[in-house]
Amino acid sequence: MKAAVVTFPGSNCDRDMAVALEQVMGRAPVRIWHGEAQLPDGLDLIALPGGFSYGDYLRSGAMAANTPIMRAVIEQANRGVPVLGICNGFQVLTEAGLLPGALMRNAGQTFICRTVRLRVENARTMFSAGYAEGGEIRIPVAHHDGNYFADDETLDRLEGEDRVVFRYLDATNGSRRDIAGIVNGAGNVLGMMPHPERAIDPAHGGTDGRALFEAALSNSVNA
Repeated sequence: MKAAVVTFPGSNCDRDMAVALEQVMGRAPVRIWHGEAQLPDGLDLIALPGGFSYGDYLRSGAMAANTPIMRAVIEQANRGVPVLGICNGFQVLTEAGLLPGALMRNAGQTFICRTVRLRVENARTMFSAGYAEGGEIRIPVAHHDGNYFADDETLDRLEGEDRVVFRYLDATNGSRRDIAGIVNGAGNVLGMMPHPERAIDPAHGGTDGRALFEAALSNSVNA
């Protein structure tokens, strides 16, 4: 298995992501700097980590979405390679047009950092296949702009196409319809605000995030 973790200026969860992937794969992922224009061949997963890319100037993820490496990420995503965007990575995916909607300031205007309960709405995606549909998992969140927003037409389409993968069970940030994570139409791009890479080891207080990485890697087109 072969994965890549992209680092932008201001990323602060890239090492967490790399450690999580190494624990699951048994080998370290490739580390990619935002200014690079190409990705290695044969990747099983591309991960966009959390943080504050470019200081969240303009809009969270907006500047990172226009970096050279994102052109390569978009190309690979269109070929079917799994792409996982966590927190700021989710923001980057929406700004890059790989996922619909936008992430806005939390409803309470404060930074939220705690473990939340999620319901697995769709366990039939390549990322969520390791969970029970309708089951509850506990994953940490850490965000200031995690309020998922889309218009009613887009939300209805996401619901109708079973593209809502995770939904908050706790009142958290004001996300419309309590959406915590969605996939693209092809099912190979997942964006979510909670941090599964922080829930793969018992020392972290829980291991509910590990199944996401295991499923994504085992179901990759290159696996």
